[in-house]
Amino acid sequence: MTDDWRAHRVAEIRSLILRAVPGATEEVKWVKPTNPAGVPTFSHGGLICTVETYRDKVKVTFAKGASLSDPAGLFNASLDAGTRRAIDLREHDALDAEAFVALVAEADAAASA
Repeated sequence: MTDDWRAHRVAEIRSLILRAVPGATEEVKWVKPTNPAGVPTFSHGGLICTVETYRDKVKVTFAKGASLSDPAGLFNASLDAGTRRAIDLREHDALDAEAFVALVAEADAAASA
């Protein structure tokens, strides 16, 4: 990933995840020729979320997202999936940091359950 808007967005998301769950572990998984940087995954007693970059968006997928409350309406992708839910963020999309931190904290509790 080049140093473009996606790299800055991933750094912002990483910071918010670690703010919500200071003990979270970040690992890079699923490295392959089509995705040489791999996919950052965050866990803490279980998988919390993954952060993937695409040409036009950054996708944050919550492993147990379907079981989470989302009062701020952050989830906007994978809404029909049985277990997971995702947030697609495009270049100029705003992210409600406080709502995101709360969602990550809830995801951490669900992952640890």
